[in-house]
Amino acid sequence: MTPVYVGIDLGGTNMSVGVTDARGKLLGQAKRKTKAQLGRDGVIARMVGGVQRACNDANVSIDDVAAIGVGAPGPIDVNAGVVIKSGNLGWEHVPLRDLLAAALNRPVALDNDVNVAAYGEATIGVARGREHLLAVWVGTGIGGALVMHRAIFHGSFFTAGELGYTIVIPEGGPGARTLEQHSSRTAMAAVIRQLLPSFPDSAFHGLLKERDSSGPADPVASSVIAEAYAARDELALRVVHHAADVLGLAIANWITVLSLDTVVLGGGVTEALGRPFLERVRHTFDRSVFPAQCRQCEICLSDLGDLAGVFGAAMLARGCVVPGSDGVNS
Repeated sequence: MTPVYVGIDLGGTNMSVGVTDARGKLLGQAKRKTKAQLGRDGVIARMVGGVQRACNDANVSIDDVAAIGVGAPGPIDVNAGVVIKSGNLGWEHVPLRDLLAAALNRPVALDNDVNVAAYGEATIGVARGREHLLAVWVGTGIGGALVMHRAIFHGSFFTAGELGYTIVIPEGGPGARTLEQHSSRTAMAAVIRQLLPSFPDSAFHGLLKERDSSGPADPVASSVIAEAYAARDELALRVVHHAADVLGLAIANWITVLSLDTVVLGGGVTEALGRPFLERVRHTFDRSVFPAQCRQCEICLSDLGDLAGVFGAAMLARGCVVPGSDGVNS
């Protein structure tokens, strides 16, 4: 049988597992709660179970799997295969690659979750065939990644691409200096809560009342922000435009320095707000980037969506058993 590959997108709340062929065609998948409270061994056991379920869905055996790729949150020592620190999982210095490889008796490749998602876009997604790209994932926080010469670029300290923690407003004061503190969903939600009493006619009053009564999840979800924004709610416009403008400025700085020709935007906020958000980011980018020819840089939306991490991890797995592969057969 033609070898297949498994990709695991490991999050603090959920994990998604997919089985693909060598060209990135999805053959089967499984989704599970991570249950980080079970600790390291409990989470790894759930990952093993997720792989088994995805293989069953694809009608393949674990013996047919050539390799497994994992995207995990937090800084990763990719050489040692270690999760250095993950607040989402409560882990420090966990040798996930070797532990999972021992549990499944298969080669495992491990990298940061946004790095893996970017690799998915670079190999089989919207940026397929591009030599270089910057990926920016806007969700609860903001993650970033760099693909250079069709490979994930890690830098000397395995932190390359972490633009969410860059300072964009030095005089913003505590909690208001970094890109993540201005443009993430968490940042937008905090401002909406703060300013809502000053906007008595805002659609958020009704939207948040509905969400507050429906369960424990954060009521200022990306979908709620997007609904108010689509309705041209004044508060939503103010908050989203500020977030997009700061993001556009930050991306312009990176493109000015690195002279890349492709930026991919993804993550829950980007997916929910869609093209209007992209266009606002683009507007500020064009006003801010230097020199003028850098405006030729393409800024595009992810087309793999919430499966970018799964596909990217599977293609990373393919590369670990086919050295030099860019994840796509010729």
